[in-house]
Amino acid sequence: MTNIAIFVSGNGTNCENIIRYFENSADINIRLVLSNKADAYALVRAQKLGIKTYVVPKAEFNTPSHLMPILQNHDINFIVLAGFLLFIPDFLIKAFPHRIINLHPALLPKYGGKGMWGHHVHEAVKASGDTETGMTVHWVSPEIDGGEIIVQYKTPVSPSDTADDIAAKEHRLEMEYFPQTIEKIIKGQL
Repeated sequence: MTNIAIFVSGNGTNCENIIRYFENSADINIRLVLSNKADAYALVRAQKLGIKTYVVPKAEFNTPSHLMPILQNHDINFIVLAGFLLFIPDFLIKAFPHRIINLHPALLPKYGGKGMWGHHVHEAVKASGDTETGMTVHWVSPEIDGGEIIVQYKTPVSPSDTADDIAAKEHRLEMEYFPQTIEKIIKGQL
C-alpha cells in the first residue's frame, strides 16, 4: 500500500480531485492533507471527504522534529505537492528520495523558479507570446522547480487568450492528467 500525503497551500481543486480519484483504490491511499496555511480551503475539501488534515506553519515545517513524526505516524511513503508554496527542506527530500512530486503550471524549464506560481506563471506565458503552455510533473529537488521532469502535457495558446484563459486551459490539463500521472508514477509506469 502506498500512503500519500498531499501538501497544499490554497483552494485545493487538485487536492480534491486526487482524493476522489483514489478513494476506491486498493493499493494507493490518501492518508493526510497538510497545509502551511490554516485558511487554505483545501483543508475544508479534504475534511469533507474524510481525510485527516494538519496545519504546519513555515517555522514548524522546516523543523524535522515537528514534521517527520506527522508523516511517520501515518506511514507516509509518498508526497504530492499540489499548489504547495513553501520550499521543501533538504531533510524531507533526503527522507523521501524520488518519492516527492510537484505539479508546475507551465512547461518547465520555462516559467519556473522563485516567484513563479499560479497567476504569475500564466501572465508570463501571455506576455511571452508563446503558442502553447501546459503542466509539468517533476521530482522535487533542492532547486525550486529544478527536479527531473517526469511528464508534461500541453495545450495551445492563442493570441486572444487572456492570462485567465491560459490558466483555465492549463487547469483542465491538471484535472484530467494529474491523478492518473500520480498513479502511473507509483506503479512504475512513468
